[in-house]
Amino acid sequence: MNIDKIKFDDKGLVPVVVQDVNTNAVLMLAYMNKESIAKTEEIGEMVYFSRSRQELWHKGATSGNTQSVHELKVDCDGDTLLALVTQKGVACHTGEYSCFFETLMGGGEYSGGYRIIDELFAVIQDRKANPKEGSYTNYLFDKGIDKILKKVGEEAAEVIIAAKNAAPDEIRYETADLFYHLMVMMSDRGLTPGEIFAELEKRR
Repeated sequence: MNIDKIKFDDKGLVPVVVQDVNTNAVLMLAYMNKESIAKTEEIGEMVYFSRSRQELWHKGATSGNTQSVHELKVDCDGDTLLALVTQKGVACHTGEYSCFFETLMGGGEYSGGYRIIDELFAVIQDRKANPKEGSYTNYLFDKGIDKILKKVGEEAAEVIIAAKNAAPDEIRYETADLFYHLMVMMSDRGLTPGEIFAELEKRR
């Protein structure tokens, strides 16, 4: 790694934009110094410098929401880094998948694409690892696989009924319910959306 290309500020820090390599979602903004960059290269997971605690911060060391690094890029001016990572669980301490979940301008409509599958699955995985009181997802995990499969069956039946009724709004709503419950089942059984996508690719 040619660290000489990086222009650190007067405190020895450089901002790093963190992006999910699978979903392309921007997850967070943090800071790194020479020591945290070296540690990241050593362990293969993102290590930042916490400005509030004035110490190295291994992302996910306590929560389990680690970030495996694929690439660390520097911009053309050398004063900003881009980290491409695989996010385990969620990136934000609030429990959201990304720290950028509030919209200040524009309608905030979802722009489309499969990444919402990975985002939702990340939240489901986080609920599994870090139960949250009042969470419906945790209710399903607590009840076990029989309850989860019962819901998958119920939602599949509701999709069929909606389709028979030729009701587009109902089809959309019930299909979303089915997708969600399928992902809870996959999480419980140790599968990921990526494995399903790979299976679909083999069938092309």
